[in-house]
Amino acid sequence: MDPRKFSDLVIFHRVVAERGFTAAARSLGVTQSAVSQTVKRLEGDLGTRLLSRSTRSLNPTAAGERLLDTLTPVIAEIDAEIEDLEQLREQPGGRLRVTCGKHAADTLVWPAFSRLIAAHSEIEGELSVENRYVDIVAERFDVGIRMRDDLEMDMIAVPVGPPLRAVVVGAPRYLDTCDPPRAPRDLSAHRCIGFRNAGGTLSPWSFEKDGHAETVKVSPSVIVNDGDALIGAACAGMGLAYMLEDLAAPFLKDGQVVEVLEDWCPPFPGYHAFYSSRRHPTRAFTLFVDALRQDARERDDE
Repeated sequence: MDPRKFSDLVIFHRVVAERGFTAAARSLGVTQSAVSQTVKRLEGDLGTRLLSRSTRSLNPTAAGERLLDTLTPVIAEIDAEIEDLEQLREQPGGRLRVTCGKHAADTLVWPAFSRLIAAHSEIEGELSVENRYVDIVAERFDVGIRMRDDLEMDMIAVPVGPPLRAVVVGAPRYLDTCDPPRAPRDLSAHRCIGFRNAGGTLSPWSFEKDGHAETVKVSPSVIVNDGDALIGAACAGMGLAYMLEDLAAPFLKDGQVVEVLEDWCPPFPGYHAFYSSRRHPTRAFTLFVDALRQDARERDDE
């Protein structure tokens, strides 16, 4: 069937159901003249009158009634099927594969992920925690959690976490042996603990003050590739370490380490959920991101 003719049949059915051209046009979001022209075209194609028109009423002719007897159950069945598909789309079933690093998993992802799976047993959830670069398209993940400045250009990113802050910390026993740094350039005179990231490179130390940004590539005397080892080395007095504030917070609180360069370490945007711009997000993905953002809002309200 010519697709245009099917559209014309649907409009004819709507005219009869709405008892007039004006009401049908309003329900379809088109002009009355467009509806009228469509019905005239359909009558011309079929070679018969379908509607009997008067100034007071509009009724189907015998041919129109016959056509309606066929159309009505077919359109009703199509409408019912579309409604069923829409309801199916709203169900969050299927697989949800999430990838993130350990810090994101511990502080952000696991609470939302576990709560979602518990509430929707029909979701097959997979959480992959690894501190390496993950190509979510090639490895078939639905969503990744990462800092925005680490994302590729073709990714859609949604903020899901609170602002973060990096700190420079050292043990009192280390700082008792030297003058604490007053500016990032002073780090060259200190023993530093480097962190080797998943890509094999040493993470730079980034600072900002009064609109002036500065990145320092330290020459570390000790290198680790694990967050626990990083704070452990700092507590052991091996030098200064650069890390996320929430990792250092318990050790700052009990005095095992102290912060330096505090005025050079402002907050920065936190984690983002990201997915390919070529992939339509699933219902499970949407619920997961909503859960992450709800957690972030609740933390802000505390």
